[in-house]
Amino acid sequence: MRRPAGLFSALQAVVIGLLMPAALLLAAGCGRRETDVARGSRTQVLHRGLGSDPAEIDPHLISALAEINVASALFEGLVAEDPRNLHPIPATAEGWDITPDGLTYTFRIRAAARWSDGRPVTAMDFIASFRRALTPSIAADCAAMFDPVRNASAYRRGSLADFSQVGFEAPDPRTLRITLEHPTADFLQRLSHPVFYPVPVPLIERCGPVGLRGNRWTKPGTIVGNGPFVLKEWAPNRIILVAKSPTYWDTARVRLQAIAFHPIDSVDAEERAFRAGQLHITEALAVGKVDAYRRGQPAVLRIDPWLATYFFRINITRPGLDDPRVRRALAMAVDREAIVTRITRGGQQAAHSFVPPGFPGYQPPPGIPTDFAEARRLLAEAGHAGGRGLPPIEILFNTSPNHRLVAEAMQAAWQRELGVAVNLVNMEQKTVLEARRTLGFQILRSVWSADYLDPESFLSVFVSDSGNNHTGWSSPEYDGLLGQARATADPAARLALLRRAESLLLDAAPVIPVYFFTTVRLVHPSVRGWHPTLLDHHPYKDVWLEE
Repeated sequence: MRRPAGLFSALQAVVIGLLMPAALLLAAGCGRRETDVARGSRTQVLHRGLGSDPAEIDPHLISALAEINVASALFEGLVAEDPRNLHPIPATAEGWDITPDGLTYTFRIRAAARWSDGRPVTAMDFIASFRRALTPSIAADCAAMFDPVRNASAYRRGSLADFSQVGFEAPDPRTLRITLEHPTADFLQRLSHPVFYPVPVPLIERCGPVGLRGNRWTKPGTIVGNGPFVLKEWAPNRIILVAKSPTYWDTARVRLQAIAFHPIDSVDAEERAFRAGQLHITEALAVGKVDAYRRGQPAVLRIDPWLATYFFRINITRPGLDDPRVRRALAMAVDREAIVTRITRGGQQAAHSFVPPGFPGYQPPPGIPTDFAEARRLLAEAGHAGGRGLPPIEILFNTSPNHRLVAEAMQAAWQRELGVAVNLVNMEQKTVLEARRTLGFQILRSVWSADYLDPESFLSVFVSDSGNNHTGWSSPEYDGLLGQARATADPAARLALLRRAESLLLDAAPVIPVYFFTTVRLVHPSVRGWHPTLLDHHPYKDVWLEE
């Protein structure tokens, strides 16, 4: 296990060389070395725990939270999010116009918008980037977010080869026009997602195939972005260092001089690093420490609402798990209330549906109850009374004591109530992500958080061709309900269609919802501008530090 004391030392000289003279290494007084937090608060260097190490920071290929947290510092889309309530605000586009029918959006690119190599960011850069994100061969997980755009769905599926037929136009370098298939109320919100970020396509072409994964253009020293920070160092499993970009159009507003992201997959090690003055912000907190911080240090404990669901994906292509009765039995034999009251203890709410409560006008269906007797009946009906004849089930999760505790609770319930043999397997995050992509698992711990403030952000995950489905489950009826909802202008009728789709999803049970999240982390008192938001998004250009 890595010692927390080594989190920053290896690249300490890099940060110091960038931001401060060596004479400031020692604090005044008795000569004790400053902590990273004390020095960072004085020099505007934020130290953030990242959880797992990102597998990728290419905006078009990422979906994990750690990856998004880094990429959002390096790139910027047409639209950004207000730091307090996340409503859409101008970013690389200084403004936009929408036609009365809601079908055409015209964006005005800022004259001052620059790539980190100094080149202007143009409307053509955005179109080339959108084409790359939609290219079928790159298999972008979140490419379906483009579907409201005219012909974007056909192009990403490969049924349309002529990209000029997709609804993007650039009348001039500073004007970008996007035409939709139908009015989409949340379209501006979608545009702040990384899959809509521009990327430097000419650079990518020099580094390898534009339309294939594995291109190494995101390496330090090579990568070019258009966000408020630039990548300086990436030492896997140790540190990712980004520094303030001098070419960013709004650089005068950016107060942080640098961000040091520390990938620490152990919540216990992360908490020790916080106590040692090595982190301003943790990504999470060990569930066993929550009550102690409530009593002893409530000022640094942050528990905020978050539109996210902790759940388990079921690979329905595996023997036994291909029977919906078995899947429903497993889903019913989870004591969610015990998990949130005895294990997580951070204000989480037991999840019987997949979509969390909190979306205006949307009431999730009743969902999956905890009912051990009915679970046993369903398992017997499937021919596996007492677990007989059912192959052993393997639960895969990325390494974390918190995840292990939840998996152990499910293992105990399934063995006790259903007689099912259950094995637990933990791996590092990069390996888990590869297993997820290739369906190399049976049951997989997962989390989904809203990309934008609409229930479709959750339900679109499980359409048949979604790059985020990762269950093997496919339903034409479900796909049709989502399609109808997207084309329905009446808000109440649209939400009713989404509710029917969620009911179908829960009946088929390719997923097992466990609880709705809160964010539970430690935040140093010197951190400013870190507002509670329902999506747990915190634009770094609006964060700063005070000694």
